[in-house]
Amino acid sequence: MTRYPPEWETMEEEEQPVTEADYQPPQPAPRQQTPPARLRQAPSGRGSGGGLSKLALAISIVALIVSCAALFLTLRPEQEPKAPPAPSAPEEPVTFRFGDRVMTPLEGMPLNPYDRAAFSQDSRGRVAYEGARTGIDVSAYQEEIDWPTVAADGIDFAILRLGYRGYTEGGLFLDKTFEWNLQGALNAGLDVGVYFFSQAVTPEEAEQEADYVCSALDGYDITYPVAFDWEPISDESARTNGLDGETLTQCADAFCARVKEAGYTPAVYFNQSLGYLRYDLRELTDYALWLAEYDSKPDFYYHFDLWQYTHTGQVAGIEGNVDLDLDLR
Repeated sequence: MTRYPPEWETMEEEEQPVTEADYQPPQPAPRQQTPPARLRQAPSGRGSGGGLSKLALAISIVALIVSCAALFLTLRPEQEPKAPPAPSAPEEPVTFRFGDRVMTPLEGMPLNPYDRAAFSQDSRGRVAYEGARTGIDVSAYQEEIDWPTVAADGIDFAILRLGYRGYTEGGLFLDKTFEWNLQGALNAGLDVGVYFFSQAVTPEEAEQEADYVCSALDGYDITYPVAFDWEPISDESARTNGLDGETLTQCADAFCARVKEAGYTPAVYFNQSLGYLRYDLRELTDYALWLAEYDSKPDFYYHFDLWQYTHTGQVAGIEGNVDLDLDLR
């Protein structure tokens, strides 16, 4: 405790005179040294006043955040319930065009798998496609053919007309150049197939035609298809006038089934009109399909294996025009 001069003290007793011997001059209080600054700082450990202040501040901030969130939720406008999605419009059926007709695809019929951009045509009018082989189909209309020259002109195979049925009386006839063409094409090293020009009006007649063909081929090495070629005749006396598509499909199937039994590869030849409007091609997918469509790229909607792309082709060894084909198998 600091002592003050006696004259500041209040005495209960009566003042006594002070003698010189009794008098002691007041001694100054000892001077306290100020501790270093680091000693003046309050400790920050647990239990310190500073730690409690920080904790209280944190609690206050958290409480403020919670209050603001509660206020926001209270004042937020209620969201209107979402309306159910509108029913989607029914999908339009897939269609394609053939001339002025709008066609609906045959369910289950394989589609054209070829890349149109991959077809090319050279200056001679010959069409090429990667992996495809080039061929011709001929009959008595081409007359005499120089087969070695044909083979040297980039031709890989030939499909020969074996014969035909008359469109009035219905008789079966052999093409007059068939045997000579068959031997000449085989000797030239070409793969050979045949077709028969049918005028069948019943499946039984188609089987008769197939038996006629197989008999004529007996003993020959036929590696290419044996094709059923039925075509309408623009004549009032044609025996096939009015033949319906269902019966025509049955005729093609009967011919091909008989050919297959004989060990050959059966095929059906048709143009786009027959393919779209007459045949039910779904019944014929077990056989090779040979399409006639005269163009530089095929537009036919469904699958096919061979393509006759022109009837005005030019091939060395043949006088005049000839049909050109691609085997796309």
